[in-house]
Amino acid sequence: MASLVSSVIDWLSAHSHIAYLAVFLLALSESIPMIGVVVPGTAVILALSALVPSGVLLLWPLLAAATAGAIVGDGVSFWLGHRYHREILGRWPLNRHPELIARSEAFFKRHGDKSVFIARFVPGVRAFVPLLAGMLGMSVRRFYAVNIASALVWAPSHILPGVLVGATFSALGAAAKPLAILLFILLAVGWVTLRLARWTLRRAVPLLDAGVTEMRNWASSRDTWLSRSITSLLDPARSDARVLALMLVLLGAAAWVFFGVLEDVINGDPLVLADSAIYNALQEVRTPAGDAIMIGLTELGDTRVVVAVTAIVLLWLLWRRAWRTAVFWLVAVAGASALNTVIKVTLHRARPDELLYSGWSAFSFPSGHSTTNMVLYGFLAFLIARELRPALQVSVAVGAAVLIFLIAFSRLYLGAHWFSDVVGGAAFGSAWLILLGLFYLRRPVERIGSPALLVAASLALLLAGGGNIYRSHAIDVERYAAKSATQITAVADWWATSWQTLPERRIDLTGEVEEPLTFQWAGSLQDLHDVLQQHGWRPSMGWTPVTALAWLTASTDAVAVPVVPLFASGRLPDLTFVRSWGTPANSNSRLVLRLWTTDLELKDGQPTPLWVGAVTEERIYRPLSLITLVSTQPDFNAPRQALAQSFANSNLVSRAVEQTNEEWDGRVLLAHQK
Repeated sequence: MASLVSSVIDWLSAHSHIAYLAVFLLALSESIPMIGVVVPGTAVILALSALVPSGVLLLWPLLAAATAGAIVGDGVSFWLGHRYHREILGRWPLNRHPELIARSEAFFKRHGDKSVFIARFVPGVRAFVPLLAGMLGMSVRRFYAVNIASALVWAPSHILPGVLVGATFSALGAAAKPLAILLFILLAVGWVTLRLARWTLRRAVPLLDAGVTEMRNWASSRDTWLSRSITSLLDPARSDARVLALMLVLLGAAAWVFFGVLEDVINGDPLVLADSAIYNALQEVRTPAGDAIMIGLTELGDTRVVVAVTAIVLLWLLWRRAWRTAVFWLVAVAGASALNTVIKVTLHRARPDELLYSGWSAFSFPSGHSTTNMVLYGFLAFLIARELRPALQVSVAVGAAVLIFLIAFSRLYLGAHWFSDVVGGAAFGSAWLILLGLFYLRRPVERIGSPALLVAASLALLLAGGGNIYRSHAIDVERYAAKSATQITAVADWWATSWQTLPERRIDLTGEVEEPLTFQWAGSLQDLHDVLQQHGWRPSMGWTPVTALAWLTASTDAVAVPVVPLFASGRLPDLTFVRSWGTPANSNSRLVLRLWTTDLELKDGQPTPLWVGAVTEERIYRPLSLITLVSTQPDFNAPRQALAQSFANSNLVSRAVEQTNEEWDGRVLLAHQK
């Protein structure tokens, strides 16, 4: 990734006019119906703007390109509507999205001419409002006055934040790269979660209605406490029957996730293997600046803050005489914390770093921060949103979700919990929250004064959270400091027995067990580089826009195709080498050696790093001579033997594996520098 990004920056430095053209076209595309919904123009413009502080791109040409693109894009959309009127709405692909058109038309009728200005900043309707303005007869002069004014505001609002981000990362120096990776992870997870939630809700409504009908029919044919409760809950006369049905579905989903994670934790299934990989991957991107931010976030979810916010909300409910709501509030937060502790003590699962906590808190599953804060802020958002208008309801829900997610992610980043702990805690907290919500909604809810409660709870969070950060941050920086897991052993011990302590097979980020690790190297990468080059090996081609095209062409040289980097226990390869394999007349295979760092260091006079690797055969396929595909072959013995010929100081040792087969005989090649 670093190689690819560096090559892109170098290329843009030499061809900056292409970047300005790209910004112009991206800004234009966001105003074209359907194209603007699909093309991630804003994200790319922000990314290119971040290159301004480094001098790769210039600010004023970038602003001019974005402004011009925005004006032309809206102008094209307006012309299409003015020229073809409603006829264009019946053509593909516009006729596939009548809901977007209806929403945009309602938006235009509600806001009038100024909707052209407002819509430029509203996702979804942005690409359709100029089209509708042309259809509905807005004057050309009036349209372009609003169009140009909005573009002059829109361009700086997109370019300048990117410039600020670029300047910030430039000032961070060496810490910029891991922080950028961390930010990318957070944004990617958030984006995927949002998309999945929207897709699920959109697809689930018809299924939900059908399920509600089936559930009512089932309950009406029986006379039990459960059937009577379901009939009362899903009564068609209730305005919130659909919401209650959705809550039942979400309760089942949350319980299914929790018990699935619990089963994996107890049985040591792939999710537990993924825990270690994700832990190592996040520890690789830790920086002092990132630590400071994440420690502050985790301190917002500490017990002191939870107790303070819970108490303030409880006092507010008592003051409002919302007795039933106060009881549910106390049961929700206190019950979640108590049940979480019971599960922790029952399972006795160790944390990644057992020295972080003592007593009952030393146990890991499920994460107390994830469980308690999910219930605390989830229930609080539920109570507050019920008395607000829909637009504010969404804001409250998103704000609570972001806070819950960041607190949970901070536990992963700091190495305080495994991934399964956080997922299990969030699922358990969600199930407990929804279960209480169902009982709470069985009776008319009490009015609690949501706007004032929102202010009171926010102030409690800011004051209690700020006080906790001020009081605990210095201690927590030391507690959560990244700790080196490197173990030191003698070269002779590694050569004799300690080599067996290293992983037997590669574990990817999903916890799947992959190919065997058949090579261990003691020494520097430069020495290994020199040895391998003497025996026909060569470094893999780096990932650049040009070399990546080798995958899209029928390349005649298998070695020229860049190697796909693979994770091993959360780490990417530190070294990748390739070598031709086969006869000159049939060179459709290559050997690939990937080498990863380990937590074992050898000492024999001076420290010597130890690396573990996998050498595989990749066969090249060229379907219809159009693209290049590779397939890893199941034989791991022959590639290892071919690698062994490169070393004079080597030893072939055998693992005590349960079962050997034709794919791998259980033997590992050990080699060290002279």
